[in-house]
Amino acid sequence: MKRFALLTYGFEKPTPEIMAAWGAWFGSIKDHVVETMGFGAGREISREGTRDLPWNLQSLTGLVIVKAESLEAAEKIASGNPYITSIRVYEIRSQ
Repeated sequence: MKRFALLTYGFEKPTPEIMAAWGAWFGSIKDHVVETMGFGAGREISREGTRDLPWNLQSLTGLVIVKAESLEAAEKIASGNPYITSIRVYEIRSQ
């Protein structure tokens, strides 16, 4: 099986409905999950300097690593996610 990173974007204040939707989604994909993590405050470092990243609808808020047979299968796993703005799916390549 291949591994895929599911990156979630967008933040809004969690409600009981949002938390229930996330709990249901995680329950539905538990056999595919390798690791999960949420993100907090962040900084961007570039040639122009360093800046604090905002916590809003454009924020990268979480990472879920799943195992799946293909990008299409990983997309199907991601499609049920109750994302706020979007979710991106990337295949993780071995080094």
